Amino acid sequence: MRDLPPTATLRAFEVATRHATFTSASEELHITQSAVSHQLKHLEDLWGLQLFERGRSLRLTPAGAALAPIVREFFMSLGATLADLREQKGRVRLRVSTTYSFALKWLLPRLPSLSRQHPEILVTLETTDTAIHFSSTEPEVAIRFGSGNYPALHSDFMFREQIFPVASPELLNRFGVPHDPAELLRYPLLTRDGSDLVPKWALWFQQVGVAISALKENVRFADTNMTIEAALLGQGVALARSGHVEAEIGDGSLVRLFDVPFPSPVAYYFVCPKGVESQPHIVNFRHWLLAESGKAQQVYR
Repeated sequence: MRDLPPTATLRAFEVATRHATFTSASEELHITQSAVSHQLKHLEDLWGLQLFERGRSLRLTPAGAALAPIVREFFMSLGATLADLREQKGRVRLRVSTTYSFALKWLLPRLPSLSRQHPEILVTLETTDTAIHFSSTEPEVAIRFGSGNYPALHSDFMFREQIFPVASPELLNRFGVPHDPAELLRYPLLTRDGSDLVPKWALWFQQVGVAISALKENVRFADTNMTIEAALLGQGVALARSGHVEAEIGDGSLVRLFDVPFPSPVAYYFVCPKGVESQPHIVNFRHWLLAESGKAQQVYR
């Protein structure tokens, strides 16, 4: 640390590395040419290194070239951090845990509404498919997909989705529009691997009264977003949850097939440790979230 010069001296070095002469560097720094030269000489004496080759123009020595990006990164990081801290002044950070697919497809498009209503809340989204234990290093609140059995936590029901098949217009042009659920058995059906929380074709066909023995499948997808993307590419028919295809159905890139009610057996819940839900910024977030969830529940019925 004894080799650390004053910030003004480091700044003079950083500026000089981007200019060809002391004169142009001094104009950016708003000091005299001799002051720039003096600061650089002081830095070279302090570090015992020649940083510039003097001549008609400033040229970095190998030592100067090695140090220049480090010093530049220091000032860039300092400026970015200060700007971030000033932006956060008077705001409270809220760490929210949820699944990646839910964050991407449902929560993220709605966050501008939260910012307009509660600009004091700065949300940090953390995505995981595994359970969290709300330790001191984990998020304060979470949005979870399940049966609602959270006896050790405060929980609020958010909404329950509908499950239905979706396909791209391109695929329907190739195969035709099915008029009966049984017709889907001749279509390429996209299957999603995973737990019992994942929509399953067997359950949907059972719901609509179609007996099946085995499905023809080529690929099983490990991720909801991959399944939807494959449907968008016209690779097959996906069994989707309503909250994950709002935008795609809205813009016509996916088409819902059959208006058959099939509520998801599991739903979304807001959860947090008991007592945390009464903190002012979390109260505001909960009220906003549950209001948005109520709108969604009306649409998904």
